[in-house]
Amino acid sequence: MIHTSSTVCTPSVTDVPRHIAIIMDGNGRWAESRHLPRVSGHIKGLEAVRAIIGACATQGTAFLTLFAFSSENWRRPVDEVSFLMHLFISALEREILHLHTNDIRLRVVGDLSMFESRTQELIYHAEVKTAGNTGLTLTIAANYGGRWDILQATRKIAQQCIDGNSTIQNVNESSFAQHLAMAYAPEPDLFIRTGGEQRVSNFLLWQLAYTEFYFTRVFWPEFNDAELSKAIAAYRKRERRFGRTSAQLTQKLKNVDLISC
Repeated sequence: MIHTSSTVCTPSVTDVPRHIAIIMDGNGRWAESRHLPRVSGHIKGLEAVRAIIGACATQGTAFLTLFAFSSENWRRPVDEVSFLMHLFISALEREILHLHTNDIRLRVVGDLSMFESRTQELIYHAEVKTAGNTGLTLTIAANYGGRWDILQATRKIAQQCIDGNSTIQNVNESSFAQHLAMAYAPEPDLFIRTGGEQRVSNFLLWQLAYTEFYFTRVFWPEFNDAELSKAIAAYRKRERRFGRTSAQLTQKLKNVDLISC
């Protein structure tokens, strides 16, 4: 299913965010604050991943997107990058059966060509195995960057025009969005970043246009069901106008400029 951009339509608003996107920040600092090696934080962070996946599946969230490894994370120390790759492979091998049993569909987005062939094969088989599941869609962003996403979509459209399958006149927000890595998912309702930083760090740059932001100082390994509930409680207090006025929301008037989607 292709979802329409929030700048050309008005998404429905529900108490439970339909799509939650998270930057899982603070693993290394959590470990350092306890005089542990940084890799210990990544191991502990994986426990938080399991907990939040379960919480989202239980509460009825349809899409959960986790920023696991950015295109800029290659700049980290070689040993840490190597460990993260090993942890990613191990998690794929261990967790896929659990995800499948719980009707969770796995998608992985990013420039996967940078990964070893074994990693690419594991990703492919995990996606195929869970493709028919209809519960929570879990997306892992790996070697992903928002600018990369926009660029690769632009290249696809340019190639279509070169091949004579499209024209510049046919390019609009909706047609462009169909070529983004996460065209299958609605734009996030709620964006969460743990660890105290307050930036999007090249994550879902197109998709976050009308997303509600929630920042917390809690490091990712300590982010649990209760912390997720706090984020959702804050989200419920937000007034999501999508260009309309508060009066229009109160009076439940339809906006003449935006089409509901």
